[in-house]
Amino acid sequence: MPHLTVHALESDLAGREPELIAALTDAVVAVYGDWAREIAEVLLIGVPENRWGTAGSAPAPRVTFGIRAGVFDRPDAAEVLSRLAAAVTDAVAAAVGEQVRAGVTVEFVGSPDGRTAVGGVLSS
Repeated sequence: MPHLTVHALESDLAGREPELIAALTDAVVAVYGDWAREIAEVLLIGVPENRWGTAGSAPAPRVTFGIRAGVFDRPDAAEVLSRLAAAVTDAVAAAVGEQVRAGVTVEFVGSPDGRTAVGGVLSS
């Protein structure tokens, strides 16, 4: 199941949380299909402005996208990951503001089969 963890300045998130969650879920669905809507999980983590900086200035949101590792072995992996990165970046920029677009980071983290459990049951 896709897990998106977004680290952003608290001021960038304030009041935009529902919009950002919906936009990120829609981004996943746009690439994977509607079946993914029910399993996409979005976690927003707001960081106070004085606790995060990039090169001495305010950072853009950072998204860690947990994904099944098998996607990296697909022949169309580069296309799928590019589409996901673009859709996620579009969603963040639409919700937070275009000023962050150029700095939005999307990191794909692959989880091999058998390395995730839900409700105490190891998934395959």
